[in-house]
Amino acid sequence: MRKTSIILFALALLMTLTLPFILPSGGLLDEARNRMQEELWAQEEQEESSWLRFLLPAATAEEKPLTPLPIDFSKGPKPDPNGFSETGYVDDSIELRLETISRDGVEYRVAYVTIVHPSQLRTATAGKPGSNRVALISSMAEKYNAVLAINANYMSNDPVKTSFEYRMGEKIRNKINRTKDLLIIDEKGDFHVFVLPKQKDLDAFFKAGHQIINAFTFGPTLVKDGVMQTTSKKYGYNPNGREPRMAIAQMGELSYMMVLAEGRKGFKGATHQELAQFMSDMGAVQAYNLDGGNSATMVFNGGYCEERTKSSERSQSDMIYFASLLGDRN
Repeated sequence: MRKTSIILFALALLMTLTLPFILPSGGLLDEARNRMQEELWAQEEQEESSWLRFLLPAATAEEKPLTPLPIDFSKGPKPDPNGFSETGYVDDSIELRLETISRDGVEYRVAYVTIVHPSQLRTATAGKPGSNRVALISSMAEKYNAVLAINANYMSNDPVKTSFEYRMGEKIRNKINRTKDLLIIDEKGDFHVFVLPKQKDLDAFFKAGHQIINAFTFGPTLVKDGVMQTTSKKYGYNPNGREPRMAIAQMGELSYMMVLAEGRKGFKGATHQELAQFMSDMGAVQAYNLDGGNSATMVFNGGYCEERTKSSERSQSDMIYFASLLGDRN
């Protein structure tokens, strides 16, 4: 690495010795010497910079990586209180931003979340998975140290029990409901939405080497592969009525958006198609409608993101939440 520097130094020395015989001015001699010295310093700086670029990746690689959370029903670490602000939360493993958007008379509470590992997108149940036990989303959020929590699909409220439900890799039920859309979240945190699914859809999913971490039967699908869907007028859950709505979307790799359409205290709520249009306009790649009405709940930092009170919150069987990777895990 020093060969070039040696050559330049030798040339500089040679020029110093010979210039008095070929140059008529001492000023020109000083100028040439200074120019050669500057070139030598520049070459040495370049070599040192090359060494730094070579060594820095190794130093970065030695930094301790963040440890993923287990795929089970354990709680996340307690978030750093200093990471919270009125509009979000930030630490080295998760970034959350909240905003309210008014459009066509509908008030949308929007949460954008980016995580560093798919294990941070988690679900929790009020009791043993598959049981009829219920609890407030706010209580579950506190118990599991959620940075942000929303209701899921209230799976215990389905009297027919014909649904395809997984929670944190555990199978609850695996009966396909041909009248309801299906959302599966895989091992990479990617969303797969199936419109009126068939067994061949699941066969293709498994053939591609995917694993089911969480699965929800509710819907309808609002956006599929970046294309807004048209909701059938026969779909359940009052598709054309103005109701509080809850939707979840994937925006990109480990990037998500949760949207609650207000329908309380003077807010008119949204139809399924209005919600689909909003999710599409926001850039969702995959978007799925979850349980709405009085179930629609979004909890952040111990409070509600929507217009409601503790007394009006509905007890439910399950929630979706995001956890940090930092902090005490005990």
